Amino acid sequence: MGTADSLVDHVVIVTGGAGGIGSVIARRFAEAGARVVILENVEAKAQAGVAALPGTGHLAVVAAVDDSPTLTAAAETIALHYGRLDVLVNCAGITRPVAHDDLDGLDDDLIDAIFRVNWRGPFACVRAFKTLLAADAGGVVVNISSIAATTGLGSNVAYCASKAALNAMTMSLARVLAPAIRMVSVAPGWVEGEYAKRMDPAILDGHRSKTPLGRLAQGEDVAEAVLAVVTSLRFSTGCIIPVDGGRPLL
Repeated sequence: MGTADSLVDHVVIVTGGAGGIGSVIARRFAEAGARVVILENVEAKAQAGVAALPGTGHLAVVAAVDDSPTLTAAAETIALHYGRLDVLVNCAGITRPVAHDDLDGLDDDLIDAIFRVNWRGPFACVRAFKTLLAADAGGVVVNISSIAATTGLGSNVAYCASKAALNAMTMSLARVLAPAIRMVSVAPGWVEGEYAKRMDPAILDGHRSKTPLGRLAQGEDVAEAVLAVVTSLRFSTGCIIPVDGGRPLL
């Protein structure tokens, strides 16, 4: 894969592909000619995600990243429908704001849910789709991480830890799945999306002022990084690519 043109007829799964960042990633792949599978745990959401995509040949698949049997069924569906899979983008994730010093507020159920979706989910997706991705010895997995994994600053402590664990998984699986499958994490800073809209504007202004490039990321910034991993950075695997405007520098 050298250019976006080479994505014509390729098959790309985006988990959480109807969400804020996921929908932008899915649209960008569709614009590049790929056939996109929107994987969501609610059928109406998956169908809406597909309906918003340009081009043809896309597919809505209902599965939950924390429910392995549904992922196994999804892999069978994709194998029957397309007979191939070229890219898996693990974008589905959850969080909830909890102050880092509020240890009681970060209850066990929330911790378990965050790790179940944000870490076990991507692992389960790789496990379910590995055979399809490795079939032509050119599969790519892109895990949507966060700079919270390395800064320790994020919506809550468990979220930061789940993204650090995701990065560790990226490195571990990149080693054992090479050369058939490449695996890279893309790690945004704050993104102007659905989650940011729920935050105090003053907090977002503070992050903008502490970002050397003077703004927060857009969904398009993340999507372009994902596309670059697939089409241009073909000798990269097991690495973490920041999309943060230099935020950790200040």
